[in-house]
This record gives sequence, C-alpha cells and structure tokens, in this order.
Amino acid sequence: MAPSTFRVSRIALVLTAVLLSTTTLASAADGPASERVSGYDLPPQYVLDVLHAPAPPRPILSPTRGSALLVSWVQYPSMTQVAEPFLKLAGVRVEPRTRRKHDTAGGYGVAQCAQTLSVVDIATRHETPIALPAGGCADGFTWSADGASFAFRNTSRDAVELWTGARDGSTHRVGDVRLNPMLGSSHRWAPDGKTLLVKLVPDNIGAPPAAGAAAEGPRIQESSGGGEFSTYEARDTLRNQADAALFEYYGTSQLALVDAAGGAVTRIGAPAVLSDVSLSPDGEHILVTSIRKPYSYSVTYGRFANDVEVWDHTGNATPLAKLPIADHVPIHGVPTGPRDHEWRATEPATLVWAEALDGGDWKTTVPARDKVLMQSAPFTANPVEIARTEQRYEGIDWSERRGVALLQEYDDNRHWRRTFLIDADHTETKPRLIWDLSSDESYNDPGQPVYRILPNGQWSIRQKGDTIFLSGGGASTAGDRPFLDSFDLRTGKSRRLFRSSKDAFEYFVSFPNDSTDALLTWRQTPSEPPNLMLRTLGAPVPNAPTGEATVASTARAITQIPDPTPAVRAIKKRLVTYKRKDGVELSFTLYTPPGYKEGTRVPAILYAYPLDYANSKTAGQVSGSEQTFTRLGDYRLLLLSGYALIDNAAFPIVGDPKKAYDTYIDQLVDDAQAAVDKAVELGVVDRDRIGVTGHSHGALMTANLVAHTDLFRAGVATSGAYNKTLTPFGFQNESRSVWNAQDVYLKVSPYFFANKMKAPLLLVHGSDDANPGTTPLQSEQLFQAVRGNGGVVRLVMLPHEPHWYASMESNEQLAYEELRWFDKYVKNAEPRPQK
Repeated sequence: MAPSTFRVSRIALVLTAVLLSTTTLASAADGPASERVSGYDLPPQYVLDVLHAPAPPRPILSPTRGSALLVSWVQYPSMTQVAEPFLKLAGVRVEPRTRRKHDTAGGYGVAQCAQTLSVVDIATRHETPIALPAGGCADGFTWSADGASFAFRNTSRDAVELWTGARDGSTHRVGDVRLNPMLGSSHRWAPDGKTLLVKLVPDNIGAPPAAGAAAEGPRIQESSGGGEFSTYEARDTLRNQADAALFEYYGTSQLALVDAAGGAVTRIGAPAVLSDVSLSPDGEHILVTSIRKPYSYSVTYGRFANDVEVWDHTGNATPLAKLPIADHVPIHGVPTGPRDHEWRATEPATLVWAEALDGGDWKTTVPARDKVLMQSAPFTANPVEIARTEQRYEGIDWSERRGVALLQEYDDNRHWRRTFLIDADHTETKPRLIWDLSSDESYNDPGQPVYRILPNGQWSIRQKGDTIFLSGGGASTAGDRPFLDSFDLRTGKSRRLFRSSKDAFEYFVSFPNDSTDALLTWRQTPSEPPNLMLRTLGAPVPNAPTGEATVASTARAITQIPDPTPAVRAIKKRLVTYKRKDGVELSFTLYTPPGYKEGTRVPAILYAYPLDYANSKTAGQVSGSEQTFTRLGDYRLLLLSGYALIDNAAFPIVGDPKKAYDTYIDQLVDDAQAAVDKAVELGVVDRDRIGVTGHSHGALMTANLVAHTDLFRAGVATSGAYNKTLTPFGFQNESRSVWNAQDVYLKVSPYFFANKMKAPLLLVHGSDDANPGTTPLQSEQLFQAVRGNGGVVRLVMLPHEPHWYASMESNEQLAYEELRWFDKYVKNAEPRPQK
C-alpha cells in the first residue's frame, strides 16, 4: 500500500430539468429507501434489486496491522444529497452550508459517505460494529500511528465535525470543532497519536460576501504571450470579483492542534487561505502552503500564487518559496520554481523538493530536466542538491534505512520510466539504475515497493537488511495474478513469495506484524465476495515454475463478508485473447447472461476505453482477470436482460506519442472489427445484433464507430467530447494544438461526421460535468448536429450530475435508458438486408 493511487418517453426529447420534491436533505446512508425525487423513470425490478444492493466493505488497515476498519460506502446516494447547492470556486465545488467539498478530488464525482462501519481484530477475527453518527455523512477515516484510534469527518446539518473512534467500537465527537475541508486535507494525526492537526472554520468569520451586480465588477484577463500553454486546468474557474471574494471567504482556515480525547484547541497563527499543511516527522514543524492574491480567472487554485513556509507551533513562519501565478505552464509541462515539497520520512525535519531546469517544457532539449533539493531545520542554510534527473522528476520513496531512497523519473515523450537507488546523505555516490522500462509495460512490471507507517506517522519503504518487498498486479497472457516479491537492492534479484492462484484474484495488503513470515491479502473469486485473509508462509517450493511462488503458504479468512447479490452469480465470464489484423495482441472479457446455453447466439454490447501506447508490444498485453467477484453497475446491468457483454475490449492506439492520433480512426475501426469478429467466432454473439457503449474518451470512440463503421446497430455514449476543436490545446496524450494538427482534430471529431451517423445514438451527460474536456455543451451540440442531418438520436441531460453519475435516481434513469435503447435498436432490431 503506497502513500503516494457512467428517461424520458420520446425520441429526440431532451431531459434538461427535473422538478425536485420538497423533501428535507436526507442522510446519504439512507440509500434507496430515502424519499425519491420525482420525474425519473425506473428500470425493471430485477435491475433495481441489484442497483439497490449494498456494496461490499473495503479494509483500512491500522499502522500496527492489529486491526482493520471495514467501510462499506454508499454507492449511489439519493438525489437530495447530489442536488445539495454548491459554489464553483477556482476548481473546487464547496457546499456553503458546511464548507464540505461537494466533489471528489478530481472533480469527476460526488464525495462518498460511509454506509456501514466495523472494526475487525486480525488475531481473533472478531468484528465489532461501529455506529455512525445519526443523520450525517462520515468519511476521511485515518488511523493514528499507534493504531489505537482512528479519526474521521462527519458532515451534519450545519458543520463538518471531527470524530474519533477506538478499536472497541466506541466513537465520540471531538469538542465542537468545525473543520474546513474545502482545500486539501482537513485533519492529520500528529506523531504522538493523541493530537490532530486540523484546519478549522475561523471564529467570528461572519456572513459570506454579498453577491449581486454591484459586487461583481469587470472580469479582466490578460496574457503577455510566450508560446503555447496548457488550458486544461480551466475547471470551474473564478468568473469575477464576487467569486474571488467567495473563494477567499470559504477557503480561509484557522490552523490548529486539537486534543483527540478532550477536544482542547490550540490555534496556530492567523487565519489564511491554506491549501496543503503537514507536520514534520518530529511533530515540531508544519509545512504550510498558503494562497495569496491576486487570484486568477484562467486557472484553478492549485496554480494560484502561493507561499510555501515552515511554521512552528506558535505560527512563526520561515519562508521557503514565494511562487507566482502558474498560468503559463507548457502543455503536459510543470510550473517553474520549487514544487512538490515533502518531508523526508526518516528524518526529524528535513524537506525535499524539485525545480525544473527546462522551463517546465518537455519540448526543450536539456541534459537534465529537474534538480532535487534538500534542506533541514532550521531552514536557513542553503539547500543541498541531492540529484538531477534526465527526465521529469516523479518523486522519492524513502526507505527505513537512513539515506536509502528510490528516485523515479518519467519520460512523457517515450512513455518511459526509470528508478534509481540513491544515497541522499552521500551525494558523491552515483545513483544506481534499478528499473528501466516502458510505463506501458505490464508483463515485466516489477511492482511497487511495500510501505509501512513509522511510529512518527510517516510512510516509508519496508526494508529488512538489503531486502525490500514489491507488490504488483501480475499481468500475464492468462490475466492478472497479483504477486509479492522480495527484492535484494544489492544484487538486483527478486524472489517470489506469493502469487495469486489461477482460480482466484488475491492481492497483498500488508504484513500483519514486524515479521515477514505471514501476509494479509484481499481475496475474491467470481462466486465469492472479497475477504481479508491471513496467509502463513511455509517451506520453500522445490523447482517452482518461473513466475510462481517459491514458498508454500496456507490461508484462513479473517472476515466473512456476505454476497450482496446472489442472483448475479448466474452470470459467467471468461478472458478471451485474439489479434488485430496488423498482429497486435488484444483481449476482452466475455460475459454471458444468466441461463445462457452454449451454442446460442445472443445480442451483445461492446464496451471499451481506448488507451495510448508507444509500441505494439506493450499495447498487446492482456489486462484484467476473469477471477474477480462479479458486480454489476451501469452498462453491465444489461446482462440481466439477456445480453452478452464484450467487456473492456482492448482498444490500443499505437504509435509515437507525439503523433499517434494521426491514425486514430483507422486503429479504432481495426480494434472494433477484431473484437466483433472474435465474439462472433466464439459462437456466442449474433453479428447482426451488437451495440456499443463507452464513457468519456470511450464515448468519443462510440460516436466515431457509429459514424465510421456498420458493425453496430446502435450506440450509447455517456459524458463524451465530440468536437475536439473545443479542447484546442490537447486531449488524452495528444499534445499538439489544433493549430499544429488541424486535420487530426477534425478527423477524430465525430461532430464533423454527424451526417454519416445512420445507426441510432443515445447521448447521456451530467449537466454539472466539471471536466473541461467533456463539458455538457459537447453532447448538446452533437445532438443538434445528428438531428439536423436526419439521424436517430436522443439526448438525456441528468440534472446536478458531474462527470460520473452519482445519485441513485440518475443511475436508475441510465439503466432505464440503456435498456430501452438497446432493446429497441439492437435486441429487437429488424434484420439487415442481405448483402
């Protein structure tokens, strides 16, 4: 575990608004039983039964590995939560009633709430239910370093509260603390395990600034030139001076230390617009990033002017960097000046950061792109340069052994990554190259280092002598089989300690204690839900086959999580491999519906998401596993209605990353043809009754396949971008601007081929999509283009929804729409004329 990882009644009717019932805001944990919002359609009851089933819990292991929190999250909250009013302020959506963030970190969905919570003792396997605060939304669970307590947020009617709990299942609110989670983290444990560093709503802050025409003033933007710059960060940017005043009001926090037991509050410094804050390993210093004026109307708060400082517990500040607005960052580049400050995990108070040597621009040819600097308390001496990276600096992972660290760099132009072993305390020692491979490489991926939480609360790589441990996904030609290796830093050789069996999907979670003779894993099969396992390592396996575990092991279940949807077990799946006409290896997972009889041809839906690869070798590597526990949502619900599913079909776009999209349409068509041919060859799919669907970049794929092939009878595209000239400074891995690759932008945009879309196309979009590349306007314009050219098209705009649809009502509507559309135009389609 690392510190640092998608209805209405008539064709062409646009659902643009829904009358919301006048209910009070319900708890997110109320689930589907909450009072429904009117105006939405419902799919059949057998679909609703699966949609409404609770999600299996997921574990959050304590640092001492003696206990684990099991959190079941509300998968689809009610519309009353999703429709909670929010403000769009510089890339963050904040609910003014409580200052709670309305969206996820990336702005693609609505923040989740816990539905159930329990704590399980690893040794005894005893599970203790924990009562969540009534009528609220609990999230942000985090253990103290000693594993004795955990903290979490609870959003009530009026505030985001701070709560703590213990392994015995007890919880309590910490004083009357009111957290401000709008920007960055709101609460972190101090190394003592008794105190929390928090950001509070300031005392006596008063009423928010009054809005209105008189308060707005002119919106003025200016650019001083200097070349092409990224504009992708224009997500919910400030619009005027009134917005800027609201951003400052809601973003202002009071930094404080809070006693977890008694609730005593020690305020630190004056209130300010604080984004990132973190305690040093010794707990005596606080790394603080504060945002300062002037605010920008062009970029989000992450690129506003800011000050990076180290504070003591009285608020006295030592300046580290004073950074200007970063609104002229090159496409796929980084800002100039110091960036990515972080504490060195194994030192009391030492900071590490990077600075660009190439102006932050990938296109610049230089011997080194970044330098890495280090500075210790009291932060007055000149920083020491500990490394230079030939490509872009990606970060440092600190080992438990003093000075030992793994430094990563990444080459965006080649899709290439390298990892070096460095000694940060002896910079005269030349970094040693450990791994050097494509970032698209799956089969030979060495895995990620295994971490542990130190007594000071910091993450570090677990090291035993010269040995570290690597946990990986284990991609292979037969599908993913996760593994755990020991890796000797001295010799560069690895030894496989564990590999998931072929009839299950099981991955490493942690070592349960300071010894390494047992593992905690998370195991599942198609018929068994995920459960936490304790696996004991035994005797060596003589002559173990290449890639298999060299140590025998036995396992026992720690948890007994029940199956929430037994009816879904009748669905079968298998991993299928095949080739594209140019020889590129491809794969998909074929699902067959309940009651399917071998040899019968049924209607099918293809789902895919195109990915970019620098070469055909890595593009053809198999991903996914047929051994995962089958869960249904979105398009997969169609399986319950008799459809086969060609799921996660590989759709690689292969070529030089600088110009791969020159052949995007040709490769897209070849990917689709190969997948359809293989599914038909298997004797499962009726070639004359196949639909296609995709989300976001997959929606672009869907519209293009409807425009450029006759393989599919209908398509469903959700939250896509169909006119790439509206994202003129790049998309996906296309880094050229429309002015440098105009023909490419036009060819990949199905908007310009709307006159060729003869197969029916259903477009669905969230009306509050914050993703700059997939604004709701994209679907609205494509609908008008297809409609104007006489095509069969339907547009469904889901109120209040972001890029991923959050509410139960919207997901019920989506299931209704997809089933209705594919039943009409795929399952019950008239046979095509014989060619």
